[in-house]
Amino acid sequence: MQQNLTNTKNDPATENTSGQGLSAPVPPEIAGWNWGAFFLTWIWGIGNRVWLSFLVLIPVPFVALLAMMVILGIKGNEWAWQCKRWDSIEQFRRRQRIWMYWGIAGFLAPFFFILGWVLIIAGLLGYYGYI
Repeated sequence: MQQNLTNTKNDPATENTSGQGLSAPVPPEIAGWNWGAFFLTWIWGIGNRVWLSFLVLIPVPFVALLAMMVILGIKGNEWAWQCKRWDSIEQFRRRQRIWMYWGIAGFLAPFFFILGWVLIIAGLLGYYGYI
């Protein structure tokens, strides 16, 4: 009985491999698109210790920047798991979900800001009789 418990602890399927570098195996449960990495790029990279994300700061054409954003979106979960130590897959998912919310909010905020100003200006123009 003792031997079975020891084997369970050393089983690679149950071992936490996070934070062990880019060659560490990644659990299949965390595979998928990472919206936080896509929208927040280098800011997400700091929080998840993915220093490769700083490549988006190199002044290159917009197409190259967009390509790096897509690469971060595709590989973000994998790199975040490999570069930072996580207590569990559940903790990893919770944190990446928070990054996703902040990324989407950061993406939408300028649109709402501009829409707000357009509505304020239109309201003022209407109030003063210019519309």
